[in-house]
Amino acid sequence: MSAILTRIPRWGAMAILMVVVLGPLYWVTVSSLKSREEILRTTPTLFPESVTFDSFRQLFTATDYGTYLTNSFIVALLTAVFTVLVAFLGAYGLYRLRVPGGEKIAGLVLLSYMIPGTLLLVPLYQVFAQLRVVNTHMALILVNVAFTAPFCTWLLRGFLQAVPKEIDEAAAVDGAGPLRTMFSVVLPLMAPGLATVAVYAFVYSWTEFVFASQLLIDDALKTLPIGLSAIMGQYTVNWGLLMAGTVCTMIPAIVPFLFVGKYFVGGLTAGAVK
Repeated sequence: MSAILTRIPRWGAMAILMVVVLGPLYWVTVSSLKSREEILRTTPTLFPESVTFDSFRQLFTATDYGTYLTNSFIVALLTAVFTVLVAFLGAYGLYRLRVPGGEKIAGLVLLSYMIPGTLLLVPLYQVFAQLRVVNTHMALILVNVAFTAPFCTWLLRGFLQAVPKEIDEAAAVDGAGPLRTMFSVVLPLMAPGLATVAVYAFVYSWTEFVFASQLLIDDALKTLPIGLSAIMGQYTVNWGLLMAGTVCTMIPAIVPFLFVGKYFVGGLTAGAVK
């Protein structure tokens, strides 16, 4: 009995945390299945009186949501790929090869991650304007990689240190050069860490708003965070349509965590401890 009483505060805290985290997600999902009249009632309903998918149908037929969705997938996937490549090469050089001054360089890399992105908005825009890449997905991908790579490089440190260096020595004895050792021996053993980095970069790019709103001008190039703000309208808000768009936007960000969530949490822990 005493053991149960000692667990009650923990269970209560977990229940409150679950309500705080899952409550908004539940309300958005339920609202997307309600009719417009039911959403606008003064007395809210916890469950839809009649489930309807009209908001989802209208979302893909009467708006440019499909275009925004495609653009976000392109930007997020390319950001994840380039972030994994840059972060792996940077982490391998700093934490595996032990280059002179590597620890100081690693500290500067992590310090750069702490710089607020809004401070770099104007300088980056001027640079991209000179390069004539404003209003292109390339500019947004470069910005996303620049902000995700420093943290992901530090994040891979724990995974690299978990791979025994004796493997490198054994590969060298077998005749493998540094590049072959890096890509054929070490890289496959870091699959969980690379998955962690890819998920982080994907979600960061999927939800990025500030630079996307400034670098992308044409409607045909805009991503979901910008597209959802356009769907809201200037004077009126179709809440059912907005809730449906929010649900469809959340799913691609949540699904990766269902498969690599444990690696993501493990990667954060390993990077922090190591």
